[in-house]
Amino acid sequence: MSPAAVRAGNLIREWMEDAGLRTWVDSLGNVHGRVEGRNASAEALLMGSHLDTVVDAGKFDGSLGIISVLAALKVLNINGKLGELSRPVEVIAFSDEEGVRFQSTFLGSAAVAGILPVSALKITDKSDVTIQDALKKNSIEITEENLLQLKYDPKSVWGYVEIHIEQGPVLEWVGYPLAVVKGIAGQTRLKVTMRGSQGHAGTVPMSMRHDPMASAAEAIVLLESLCKHPQDFLSFDGHCKSFSMESLSTSLVCTVGEISTWPSASNVIPGQVTFTVDLRTIDDMGREAVVYEFSNRMYQICDKRSVSCTIDHKHDADAVICDSELSSKLKSATYIGLKRMTGAAIEDEVPVLMSGAGHDAMALSHLTKVGMLFVRCRGGISHSPEEHVLDDDVWASGLAILAFIETQM
Repeated sequence: MSPAAVRAGNLIREWMEDAGLRTWVDSLGNVHGRVEGRNASAEALLMGSHLDTVVDAGKFDGSLGIISVLAALKVLNINGKLGELSRPVEVIAFSDEEGVRFQSTFLGSAAVAGILPVSALKITDKSDVTIQDALKKNSIEITEENLLQLKYDPKSVWGYVEIHIEQGPVLEWVGYPLAVVKGIAGQTRLKVTMRGSQGHAGTVPMSMRHDPMASAAEAIVLLESLCKHPQDFLSFDGHCKSFSMESLSTSLVCTVGEISTWPSASNVIPGQVTFTVDLRTIDDMGREAVVYEFSNRMYQICDKRSVSCTIDHKHDADAVICDSELSSKLKSATYIGLKRMTGAAIEDEVPVLMSGAGHDAMALSHLTKVGMLFVRCRGGISHSPEEHVLDDDVWASGLAILAFIETQM
């Protein structure tokens, strides 16, 4: 609901109308464009992505998924085929996926999926403006009642498809413009706090220190080893039989993104060190096993070094597995789109990738089956002005989505 976001929403709405869609903005700022097709009462195909960005962002994250679908629908409109769709198709430009302003992700898509709690309306930004106030400032009145009314009836929806830049380097590495997404990684975020004995850097002998910084360093290196080689740490006992070690080994990523010390002075042995852990994998049971193993081994480090340790679970989200039917249709559509583009049959196998980043499809999975298509981006760079997608790859994504939508005719 910044001025730029409002202008973007208005522009997208114009493009939706230009593509022959009926448009509206809902009470959480999501922009909708819909065509009913030949059977307005049939289950609808939802498509789209988010219109918001992070600070100092690129121009493809989110917006490419909206533009690709609108371009495909405009082709059908120009060719007089938009009304031949066998089911309604609705494009949604979600208002807030990144969570930059209110530090709460998937606001727009969570409302549509019916998983946004009413209490979210009272979440404030850094200026103490609530979500409800921000919407009201832009002439959108939202109450607890009409927030609940935003939820779509699952019986009215056939599925959701999202096109998104990969935000990683794999497609560029394999030399392919598009990939089908097999699933979105589950995620655990931890906050680890270690407390020791604060002291003078020059007067406390090394053998007498209870240094939480050294303990944190050992734990962080342990985490790196565990996530690079989980098979060396996890045994196939009763706890570990429920997940695939191969799936875990190929999808597990772990990051320590923040670390802070107290009192944070160069001549003081820290009394406290805090760091974060972000752990993601497509395998939920495997993720739980890694968290369990890391916690046990970290407590052993703390005991050995005579420091205290606490672990706070800040966030847990299960993985989302993309629907096999939608994925198969997207793979076929990719072949058709690339053949139209090159004039020749494509012999290479369409890559199938996991998404380590969260997407609106995660929220929509609570409403309906989901499918995703990734588009190659230069250097795997995203959330940066350096984010870039080749014009030909934008073209490829549009042609693939056109081919997918044509399966609904």
